[in-house]
Amino acid sequence: MYKSGVDMLKCVLRFTSLWKCDSLIRTNTLHCRIRSVASSSHWDRKTTQGRSFERVRYYSQPSEHGDFLNVPVKQTTKLQPSDTGELPLEKTAPFYTHLQDCFSPTDVLDTSHQFPESGRHISSTLTRMWDTTKRMTDEQRRCELRLMFDHPGFEELCDRAATDSCRMRNDDLVYSLLAMVKLGVSQNTRVVQTLLRVIQERLNQFDERSLSVLAGSLRDMEESKNVQALREALRLLLKDRISDIQSVVVLQSMMRAVGRDSPIHLKKQLAMKALSMTEKFSPPNNQYMFCSLAAMGLNFKPLLDVCSQKIAENVHEFPFNRLLAVLKSCHELRYRNYSLFSAVSEYVANTFDMWSNKQVILFLVTFEDLAFRPAALLDVFAERILQKPDSLTLRDLLSILKVFSLFNHDLKDNKQEFLISVTRVLETYLSKISNIDLLKAVHYLAFLEHFPQSPLEKLFEQDTLDLLLQKGRKSNKIQNWLHTLDLCLRLDESHLPSSLTSIPNLPVSAQTQEVSVNQEVLSAVKGIVGNDAVQEGVLEQGVYFIDCVITPSGHTQGNCGPHNDESKDLESAERTAVVCAPLYSFCFGSTHHRGHLVVKLRHLKKLGYKPVLVPVHELRSQTEEERIKMIRKLIFPAQESTEGQTVHQDSPEML
Repeated sequence: MYKSGVDMLKCVLRFTSLWKCDSLIRTNTLHCRIRSVASSSHWDRKTTQGRSFERVRYYSQPSEHGDFLNVPVKQTTKLQPSDTGELPLEKTAPFYTHLQDCFSPTDVLDTSHQFPESGRHISSTLTRMWDTTKRMTDEQRRCELRLMFDHPGFEELCDRAATDSCRMRNDDLVYSLLAMVKLGVSQNTRVVQTLLRVIQERLNQFDERSLSVLAGSLRDMEESKNVQALREALRLLLKDRISDIQSVVVLQSMMRAVGRDSPIHLKKQLAMKALSMTEKFSPPNNQYMFCSLAAMGLNFKPLLDVCSQKIAENVHEFPFNRLLAVLKSCHELRYRNYSLFSAVSEYVANTFDMWSNKQVILFLVTFEDLAFRPAALLDVFAERILQKPDSLTLRDLLSILKVFSLFNHDLKDNKQEFLISVTRVLETYLSKISNIDLLKAVHYLAFLEHFPQSPLEKLFEQDTLDLLLQKGRKSNKIQNWLHTLDLCLRLDESHLPSSLTSIPNLPVSAQTQEVSVNQEVLSAVKGIVGNDAVQEGVLEQGVYFIDCVITPSGHTQGNCGPHNDESKDLESAERTAVVCAPLYSFCFGSTHHRGHLVVKLRHLKKLGYKPVLVPVHELRSQTEEERIKMIRKLIFPAQESTEGQTVHQDSPEML
């Protein structure tokens, strides 16, 4: 085995030297005092009897010895090099080659056990274990992680990581922490808490890359004293280093790590730095910027506008998940960009065959959250539903009914066929649909003035209704669904048996939120028709709030009364309901009414009103004279039309 006695002696001396060095470092580690940045985590002390290591999971618990890090020493028969840089390249290269041949965490643990351990090996082992799980299905990942946690080598690896953390290089520290977090190791374990404490001490020494990896770890960690302390320290460090950041990826990692509760001036500094680097943005950078700003909770319009334009121009380069992430970030930030939304919706509509039902529905639901109506996409999706209605799951059906009803989308000639198709699909699920889902479906169909008898009969079963009425007392949403459905059944022409035209024993609806009359509109209406002709703040059916009602009783108001033509209009209509509609009552970028507003106006007509809709957002930039003129035109459109014709006849040069 050995060529000579000299070789044997050299080997024995080298082994003895390394063993003494390693033992000395381990002993010193036991007495190493860890200074925490604003942290008060406690550390339990584990006693052993007759040996220096005990098999425990190392969960952090309160102790009076909280200032000291007590890391158990594990005896091992393997050679343990004490420094990450001791191993020569020819010794480490086979290790990394073998790692690449592993395709599960347990394979990595079995392979790493065959090589001498070091700080670099620990980091590489953990990172490879995480990397092998990325391409697994959810079920396969759960199974493999369960096997990993039960593998004896994993506990040894975690123990070694905790023991050697003080001697690891900075990048090995952060990559080890990141892999631990991604693998689902509990934050309360000793190894994670040890890595956090050591990172706190060395934070000022971290370069740009290490800070970026650390930021990625903190983003996925739950709040705790050590995590909060480290996040605060990172924010303080960023204040001085923002100007030095040159990498867009690093900057975005920092933005996501600082979080929503960071100071607003720090958020804006990061956003301004990103704005100055937009020329370097790649397509993924533009998408991740939306997510980064959403993580900070900062709607920085100049930066979002630039990224929106670049995404809209290259929308075909983005896969489904990235486009959906952009739209969800827009909703979270309350940011609206018509060009961006139009580009995404038109791209999906033009390439419709490449998208599954699930993907299209996720797009539509997100667009509904944004109040943007993708008309072309709704039309082509309706055609697919007509061709393949049986392909819809119950969840698909509920989402489709919600989107089409709340968008108030007119399918024109296909409307009746569409309603019949979705009703047939709903009837196939009646035997297994939950009571609340059944209420949702029937409620959304009522928005579209469609009242299928079979679903209603099931909904009106005594046990089902009693359960829903009981839940409605605790949930405002369920109560609103019940009252809206009841109004639709009573007021719309449902052509149903009398037993299905009203929900029995439904408690009287009470206005859940206080609504005030728009004083600017009220003042303008009174100036047009007179005070006596106006009744303000009317609540119909306990649900529909009307800012003011104009009645034909106030014609004799002298100078403040209406003109002769206006009096005739008031006499011809029993009551005129002036309804102020906020911006969210319309689809974004258009005057198209959304579902709830459509139902309200429809029911007011059934109750004998002539509804007049006033878009209040258009009044903000107008003078009082312009507001009166606009409202007069809305209340008396026939008179304005007559006056317009007279002007054109008297002034032919304007034609």
